[in-house]
Amino acid sequence: MNGPAIAITGAGAVCAIGTSTVEIAHALAEGRSGIVPRRIGNFPELHVGAVALSNPEIAQRLGLGADGPRSRTALLAMLAAREAVGEGTQPDMAVISASTVGGMDLTEDLFDDWRKDRMEQARIAREHPVSAHTIAVASTIGSRAFQTTISTACSSSANAIAMGARLLQQGRARRILAGGSDPLCRFTMAGFRALSAMDPQHCRPFSPERKGMNLGEGAAYLVLERLDDAVRDGRAPLALLAGWSNRNDAHHATATSPDGHGPYQAMQEAIARAGLQPSDIDHINAHGTATDNNDDTELRAMERLFDPVPPFTSTKALTGHTLAAAGALEAVIALQCLRMGLVPAASIAHAPMSGHTAMPVAAPMRAALKAILSSSFGFGGNCSALVITRPA
Repeated sequence: MNGPAIAITGAGAVCAIGTSTVEIAHALAEGRSGIVPRRIGNFPELHVGAVALSNPEIAQRLGLGADGPRSRTALLAMLAAREAVGEGTQPDMAVISASTVGGMDLTEDLFDDWRKDRMEQARIAREHPVSAHTIAVASTIGSRAFQTTISTACSSSANAIAMGARLLQQGRARRILAGGSDPLCRFTMAGFRALSAMDPQHCRPFSPERKGMNLGEGAAYLVLERLDDAVRDGRAPLALLAGWSNRNDAHHATATSPDGHGPYQAMQEAIARAGLQPSDIDHINAHGTATDNNDDTELRAMERLFDPVPPFTSTKALTGHTLAAAGALEAVIALQCLRMGLVPAASIAHAPMSGHTAMPVAAPMRAALKAILSSSFGFGGNCSALVITRPA
């Protein structure tokens, strides 16, 4: 490992399989999926991973008044951030958060009014920028430190975590809250339908019969700090963020290169940064979107890097694809799996994909896990990987 060791000392998450890390852990152990059929706007009924809390219910949990944030992106983010940080304020904690849609869920409801000069709710426009949810998160934990927002599609919150680790190692922050949030909304539904990337039924990552993804919503955050600081201050690490990497294969606006070189480089570099060998990885939480391009190229990269490929799964078959929140959510899931000694079964595949031999885990496995690789790949060839290990 290069530089000071990075400890994970807090975690919070909300998604389709739970509104806290405890609920999510139970769902993983049971193999319970949160993907359900639902209509969103005027679109035909599709399978999605929806959080089982309305905006008013989240606001009530957070104790927000009528003048509080209304964007679902911000509300989900604040709920997960509060769990990660706990009670009290954290004025010196930096915040690095990620989103793809920001306040689009509000804007798409009010755009027609605004276009016709009906501006009674014009103040809501301030929640539209992708950075608005980061401001809300910083406010809810009482942070007055550095804050920034990352938007690199589906690798966004993995990159937020990696950026946090780099700032800590450079001595530019002492404690960091890093993660991301994205809601279900018509904007992303229309975009992925236009790409013919959505399965109208339950998604099937790494299956020969895969027909696309199921969208999901959620938020997740990790509290990161240097291990020495955490130990000195009496905070026991939940795990270590041992390695991270971000690479770009610069192949296509929405597709990974056919040989999977970007994913290969990201995974290889993250493992090397952790001071490990590929054979040291006990489990992979794969990106696994169930699209033709991703699953083929990601598996190609894994089969190139590992011999054999360790037990892997795509928990997007349980949560749906939470877009910018996916990297952080799956890092939290990896953390829970590490602590429980669990390789969850989520993907539905009855045979290998054409040209491949490795298959996702078919049944839950209990094992003494020491190192988990979590991968996140986004549009524009942006490929990221995190390695989470058990504390020494």
